[in-house]
Amino acid sequence: MKSIDIQKLDALSGLRISENETFSFRCHSDLACFNQCCRNLNLYLYPYDVIRLKNNLRITSDLFLERYVDIVMRPGNYFPSVLLKMSDNTERTCPYLTAKGCSVYPDRPDSCRTFPMEQGLLTSHENQKTKKLIHFFRPPDFCLGRFEDQQFTPKEWAVDQDAVEYNQMTAEWALVKELFRNDPWGNEGPDGKKGKMAFMSVYNMDEFRNFIFHSSFMKRYKVKAKLAKQLQKDDVHLMKFGFTWVRFFLFGIPSKQIQIR
Repeated sequence: MKSIDIQKLDALSGLRISENETFSFRCHSDLACFNQCCRNLNLYLYPYDVIRLKNNLRITSDLFLERYVDIVMRPGNYFPSVLLKMSDNTERTCPYLTAKGCSVYPDRPDSCRTFPMEQGLLTSHENQKTKKLIHFFRPPDFCLGRFEDQQFTPKEWAVDQDAVEYNQMTAEWALVKELFRNDPWGNEGPDGKKGKMAFMSVYNMDEFRNFIFHSSFMKRYKVKAKLAKQLQKDDVHLMKFGFTWVRFFLFGIPSKQIQIR
């Protein structure tokens, strides 16, 4: 999910869809284009996507990041983008694509669930508190699903695709990512200790959990016992705590969840 400057809104491609407007779409195996959208992608993975995928595959966060992603620092950005690594074949297919469709379908990423919609977080430099979720209808030219009769509003589509929780998690991450509009790293850059800590805290839950409970973290910071138990067992609670930790240690934003001893 991208942050979109309100002043640049009119320059964006795609049909903007309001909350109450509908669009026509349906994807199914009888369409001639079925699975064609699962090739040669720049598919962004957000923190919640990684949790769901690594748990589906029953592997650690470390192994997932090593095997399935490309980590890229885009020009003008101060936090790396995480993209799904395509297969090394002529069509550069999604690594989870099979002849029958998606092999991780129950845990497919947010971008796949939201397709053919794209979402953005509308922001304003004049009023940083202005945060509004906007929707664009952007099916590729080859997509035949857009000619189907079934209609949805953005909310109905999210419910249909079981994307409500995904959308919420991605929006929460977008608010954190928004803090990286300016360079927080100083001379050490994003590859320094702070940068590695921030990335681990939101994308590598297994290592982050190890850091919290097997370093001096709990001796230096107060974390309520109930929350600590949740962090030991639940990746989603841990991810949200990671968002809070990044705000706290990197940007100095106080939180009741983390208190210095």
